[in-house]
Amino acid sequence: MVRRPGGPAALRQTEIDIPEPGPGQVLVKVAAAGVNFIDTYRRSGVYRVDYPHIPGSEGAGSVAALGEAVTDWAVGDQVAWAESASGSYAEYALADAAQLLPVPPGLTLDVAAAIPLQGLTADYLTRSAYELGPEDHALIYAAAGGVGSLATQMALAAGARVIATVGSAAKIPAVAGFGVPGDDIVNLGALTDLTTALPAQVRERTDGQGAHVAYDGIGRDTFAATLASLRRRGLAVLYGGASGQVAPFDPQELNAHGSLYLTRPKLADYTATPAELRERAARVFGAVSARRLRVSIGARFPLADAARAHETLESRRSQGKIVLYL
Repeated sequence: MVRRPGGPAALRQTEIDIPEPGPGQVLVKVAAAGVNFIDTYRRSGVYRVDYPHIPGSEGAGSVAALGEAVTDWAVGDQVAWAESASGSYAEYALADAAQLLPVPPGLTLDVAAAIPLQGLTADYLTRSAYELGPEDHALIYAAAGGVGSLATQMALAAGARVIATVGSAAKIPAVAGFGVPGDDIVNLGALTDLTTALPAQVRERTDGQGAHVAYDGIGRDTFAATLASLRRRGLAVLYGGASGQVAPFDPQELNAHGSLYLTRPKLADYTATPAELRERAARVFGAVSARRLRVSIGARFPLADAARAHETLESRRSQGKIVLYL
């Protein structure tokens, strides 16, 4: 629990009563919770929430109790979710019944907890924010990370050419393992001037044109390089701020770089109806179950070590997904 905004140390283990599910809600016994940057934004006060606050958007577990008028689920069902009504960093969590996702047979709950937020995000990024195809060149930041690793695999499956960035040489083998050629992996840690060096490398790989789309979850440190890496009428998809939020800027910069487009999307707007949520979830969970999509869990921490999990995530040294287990 977080009683006031702060750093990772603001996370404290606290005993509270098990919540009661209200109408349309389900009480879930949590087996694992995914750790995401949105959790750190809410913990630190970047995103406004009410305190005390239990962090955690996504997770997986077993249905423990049903609220009034819930008929689609039964006690014992294994479920996952992308947004918790009460916070997933807990032994028990509440979720809206309409937001629950069935866990396919054979999928472990820790893997299921690693999928909803980042998997559905990667799906809307590569299918809806910009629908990738064989003619596209996509710049994907943090390609060894949670969203980046999934988006990279989805982009390659769509036939797009991926120019993937990593933060250090140690992360290159993981991205190469997804099928990105070594020449198309850029180590940002080796670039002395990101704002000029990265666009030069992107243009070198795209016949001087630049990428059709850039998926930028890093934010402040990379945004200028993102705009400079796009071709005329290219799209910058700014979906996160791992290095901090992008400062206000003059829209004339979009003009100067070639009539660029910019979007700042969030998952809720791409799962706006139960049907859309189910469609995306079925596609992503199905691909994981069929082993067409690989979920990489880079670190597992017990719930009591949530602060250390946040420190690891914010260090940007981690690879793949970070999961808390109970």
